[in-house]
Amino acid sequence: MTTWSPSERPPVDPAHDHAQRPRPDRRGRSRTLEHVQELHDAPLAPLTTFRLGGPATRLITATTDAEVIAAVRAADDSGTPLLVIGGGSNLVIADKGFDGTALRIATQGFELDGTRLELAAGETWTDAVARTVEAGLAGIECLAGIPGSAGATPIQNVGAYGQEVSSTITEVVAYDRRTHETVVIPNAECAFSYRHSRFKADPDRFVVLRVRFELEDAQGMSAPLKYPETARTLGVEAGERVPAAVARETVLKLRAGKGMVLDPEDHDSWSAGSFFTNPILTEAEFTAFHARVADRLGPDVAPPAFPAGDGRVKTSAAWLIDRAGFTKGYGEGRARISTKHTLALTNRGGATTEDLLDLAREVVAGVRDAFGVTLVNEPVTVGVSL
Repeated sequence: MTTWSPSERPPVDPAHDHAQRPRPDRRGRSRTLEHVQELHDAPLAPLTTFRLGGPATRLITATTDAEVIAAVRAADDSGTPLLVIGGGSNLVIADKGFDGTALRIATQGFELDGTRLELAAGETWTDAVARTVEAGLAGIECLAGIPGSAGATPIQNVGAYGQEVSSTITEVVAYDRRTHETVVIPNAECAFSYRHSRFKADPDRFVVLRVRFELEDAQGMSAPLKYPETARTLGVEAGERVPAAVARETVLKLRAGKGMVLDPEDHDSWSAGSFFTNPILTEAEFTAFHARVADRLGPDVAPPAFPAGDGRVKTSAAWLIDRAGFTKGYGEGRARISTKHTLALTNRGGATTEDLLDLAREVVAGVRDAFGVTLVNEPVTVGVSL
């Protein structure tokens, strides 16, 4: 059993939680926050994978759950706007910055007990995946290389290459800003769906502290491969298992080939990964879309289509972008489409957030005009919108 690193466990009992509430000193400051790193007029761009955005009025870095809770309470009690930052891989921050408190969650903690895994919100996700594979466990090996922190994974219901965290998450430990308590939310109450969750639907209520998973002891083998590209690359059929380490390395290579693994020297990775979610259409919407494809590209062209439940159909945002004329490397300014993947918008160096948004709006308008489908951005926007 792996023990916890410096981060302390959150008080999950409500009575104990209230007992831990920080008491203000004579100057009205929370004693719990006295030793927390605090900066003013702090640059936020270096904390994001886009490397974009202006400064925050105040930046606090919290390394324990108690510090996180105290910082959130202090902001809420004073009516100060709060921006929670983990790995910064899913943020688009306005050039003017954030007028409020930015809270960077830098908690650490990796506990593995058999097949049960608990991660502190600040743990680097891709490192945690590597450690579970080293332990011979399956369930998240195809989520390797995804930038960001563990605490963000349930918010977005992070997924790639045939896996989603919702299939292995058992519980999410979070601070409830409405009830002022630390709560444990079981999977069934997280309202997971494609790139969505209860946490994303109500972003101002919960601050994720820890995430608990149930993995599979498959004797070092992966979970059954669901993604055709992964299976094809490995020379196996979908549904087969391969060594988990091999699956992880294969996914890392596939992601790197698309600029989806962070590399300071590669501007194709100065992005938020996939900028748009794959559209999910009703049967009527898909029929209309199919007709637009036939008119534009010819009757023999079939757009990607995958069952999405309840009679709905999911299609490919990357396909839409490419077929609407926005190919790899598109753009002439400092923000362009990745040279490796049409779904990633990138900062080529020296871009502004407005440069990025201008490109995003151009892509959205072009796809809508061509196919009647409106793309939705996946990253969270702060102080700006499409």
